[in-house]
Amino acid sequence: MSVRARLVGATALVLAVALAGPATAQAAAPGGHGGHGATRAALGAAVAGGVPGATATAREGADTWSAGEGVGDLRTGAPRGTHDRYRVGSITKTFTATVLLQLEAEGRLSLDDTVDRRLPGLVRGHGNDGRLITLRQLLNHTSGVYNYTSDKAFGRAYFDKDGFFRHRYETVRPEDLVRIALSHEPDFAPGTSWNYSNTNYVLAGLVIERVTGHSYAREIRDRILRPLHLAATSLPGTRVTVPHPSSRAYSRLGASAGPAYDVTELNPSIASSAGEMISDSADLTRFYSALLRSRLLPPRQLREMKTTVPGTGYGLGLMERTLSCGVHVWGHDGGIHGSSSSATTTADGRHALAFNYNGDWADESDAVLQAEYCGG
Repeated sequence: MSVRARLVGATALVLAVALAGPATAQAAAPGGHGGHGATRAALGAAVAGGVPGATATAREGADTWSAGEGVGDLRTGAPRGTHDRYRVGSITKTFTATVLLQLEAEGRLSLDDTVDRRLPGLVRGHGNDGRLITLRQLLNHTSGVYNYTSDKAFGRAYFDKDGFFRHRYETVRPEDLVRIALSHEPDFAPGTSWNYSNTNYVLAGLVIERVTGHSYAREIRDRILRPLHLAATSLPGTRVTVPHPSSRAYSRLGASAGPAYDVTELNPSIASSAGEMISDSADLTRFYSALLRSRLLPPRQLREMKTTVPGTGYGLGLMERTLSCGVHVWGHDGGIHGSSSSATTTADGRHALAFNYNGDWADESDAVLQAEYCGG
């Protein structure tokens, strides 16, 4: 799985002619740099290129700007809304990492603890050994533990068309996801390389549960969502629907081209603490702004979070990018069936952007980031 996150696989059936339909747009609250015309144009270009629709929010100081482009429902032609909620996929990882870092700040664990100390005996077999893996290595993807979404049988069952429609409503326990990963040998010895693995964050969620006695979802709600008043953000668990307001989500389900299928309803337990969350663009900009402005973590833990693995730009559930104009942004991308998202902010937390495409084959985040932060 790449940093862009392929919790996605692929996904959705609707007429191709609908994909080529005219884009629509709505804006809220003026503000921002230059009316965000370049950002709107980049979103529109993605729609013109075949993405059904896009929704975005930018926050710059006291000003907030939102826009929708394209359609949210290929059957009815309803436009994407500026307040749409959507599945954010691997953006969930930043929330999970934040809770673990808060627990470290409280002295309830150390990132240098081994996985085996917190989850005794769980990570064993086929060359895997939790006694040699630290919590830090889970969060920065240097553990070597195999990515369960790369397992071929898992892919056929949940990402390919026939498997998805058979299994889309099934519940999968996090321990089962770990078991799939441990049926494979590790990718490398802990700490010797880097590879993006969703299994790392499933394990991180289990550590949170073991240390606190509560689910990772409850800890995120209590520690992040409620204090920041992120009312549009939720951890659905096994709930298969997306709360309103929302649009439909579409995927080609493993195909590189062809029809798009409506995959809006699915059981997100296949993503667990690596990617099950639902949010909207306004909430995501508030979260990343608060995180980078030290409202959620003490300075030491925020420095740890921003310490990246050389050559990857990946810290602890947080990605760094340097744009062509020299602007550094921090955030995370996320993909899951029918949904491709990105959320970022500048290092001072003053300028944030979050956006979503309701087609999981889109990979146009860099053009939108360039437009927003560099002006085109």
